[in-house]
Amino acid sequence: MGTLDGKVAIVSGSGRGIGREIALKLASEGAKVVVNDLDADPAKETVAAIEAAGGQAVSCVGSVTDVDFGERFVQAAVDNFGGLDIIINNAGYTWDSVIQKMTDEQWDAILDVHLKAPFRILRAAQPVIAAAVKKAKAAGEPVPCRKVVNISSMAGTGGNAGQANYSSAKAGITGLTKTLAKEWGRYNVTVNTVAFGLIKTRLTEAPAGGDSTIDIEGKTLKVGVNPDLLAAMEQMVPLGRAGTPTEAAGAVYLFCIPESNYVSAQTLLCGGGFNI
Repeated sequence: MGTLDGKVAIVSGSGRGIGREIALKLASEGAKVVVNDLDADPAKETVAAIEAAGGQAVSCVGSVTDVDFGERFVQAAVDNFGGLDIIINNAGYTWDSVIQKMTDEQWDAILDVHLKAPFRILRAAQPVIAAAVKKAKAAGEPVPCRKVVNISSMAGTGGNAGQANYSSAKAGITGLTKTLAKEWGRYNVTVNTVAFGLIKTRLTEAPAGGDSTIDIEGKTLKVGVNPDLLAAMEQMVPLGRAGTPTEAAGAVYLFCIPESNYVSAQTLLCGGGFNI
């Protein structure tokens, strides 16, 4: 028996990295998962990995910034698995510049993916959750505790040079989380945030100045961190190292289990003891 047996989860940006590990973790505990990625192949690979381990999953491919994505994402859960219990807003990327060099396009793109997209997904989920609660109450059945976990960053709790757009979006997630916790408490939904520190992903493991890039909706963006800077950052972490995507997923999982049913409107820092 898994701790999430019978639950249905949607996880944005779960074809790769932290999102993939979140999807795998939830599925390993019994949740049926709707996997999302901008590209079809990574999403299919995550679905295949879940199915190979005996779980259930489907893919919902596309950009979370598309106007109709929220409705499509939520509907995928309803159509394939009959409901929605867990929402993980994870999708995102960085596009850094100091503020005097940051363009409106950079600002808007990062705010759209990290803040507007979660807003739209949650807005689309509200009618589904409200209807399910109303149905349970009418039948005299207990209303299960549903879960929302929004992914943030320590850039959103303490700021980070070169990331005015990303830091602002992630700070905004905190406000969204606290507001939804108050609005959705009546539905027995907990809404929390996990803010990551230094986690090893394709965005951080590639060396700065190299050839590593990511393709986002027709834009090719360079990624990477200066190795000396990365080493210095790891020394600042009390645990002495960067976290792994699996460990990051574990922090998210804590907010999805029954033991956290009375925890809401909180931000959990997952950074090995480091805080800014």
